[in-house]
Amino acid sequence: MTEASPLDAAERAVRVLGAGRLPEEWAATPLTVVMPTYNEAGNLPGMADALMALPLPGLSLLVVDDSSPDGTGDLAEDRARHHEETYGRRRMNVLHRTEKDGLGRAYAAGMAKAVEDGAHYVLQMDADGSHPVEKVAELLGVALATDAGVVVGSRYVQGGTLSDAWGAHRKLLSRWANAYAGTILGTRVRDITGGFNLWRADAVRAVDLGSVDSAGYSFQVEMKYRAVRLGFDVVEVPIHFEDRTVGESKMNLMVQLESVVMPWKLRMRGGPRQGSGPGSGSSA
Repeated sequence: MTEASPLDAAERAVRVLGAGRLPEEWAATPLTVVMPTYNEAGNLPGMADALMALPLPGLSLLVVDDSSPDGTGDLAEDRARHHEETYGRRRMNVLHRTEKDGLGRAYAAGMAKAVEDGAHYVLQMDADGSHPVEKVAELLGVALATDAGVVVGSRYVQGGTLSDAWGAHRKLLSRWANAYAGTILGTRVRDITGGFNLWRADAVRAVDLGSVDSAGYSFQVEMKYRAVRLGFDVVEVPIHFEDRTVGESKMNLMVQLESVVMPWKLRMRGGPRQGSGPGSGSSA
């Protein structure tokens, strides 16, 4: 880690942010939130409205819907039209996919499109309300202040917390999964499994989304591992992770098995050496 300067800069950024407002120039930064959905009709409209209400005129939302049978894709199109009428410009778009082949594949498709369409930063965010909307401005501010390639909304740095709805067993399992993947891969990213991640566009391009193997939740691990190996700085910002209140988790046995096996596959395969990219590969 390079002399803790990314962390120092992150702390300065948090002080500048104050109540969550960025300087005008920063707030106008082209930022695309990529939000995969499958049967999230009960959550998506509220999440979309909350994001659009943020004091971030440069923010847009890209919903990646995997042909949800509950009509989430149609609801997303309705909200996109509503917000276009409200703001006088297109701030929300929907990428409709014809098959459900994993969270990782959905994220890869959405992130690739966001960068192709000109986003300077791309934010991964769940539709179920577990990731705090009020932290979006802070993540962007930290990224701009530190020039980090990745800013992680982290449950496992000082100040990060988990929902009280999570029982002791679930909390222990989550911590174990992070320690397991982090130890195997030799990274110091404390929330390597977390899904609330802000990416600089050049970092997205460098990890080569088309070659990412992970189809499920292990996508989060593989992406961060690649970023660190390529030498991008990774900074972690504490968040409160809330449990979903509507709908069902998409975690299943196959996804769990992939998450167990993938760190070993990544370690055996290796990858670009740390320091070969534009950053130092450090994590706060």
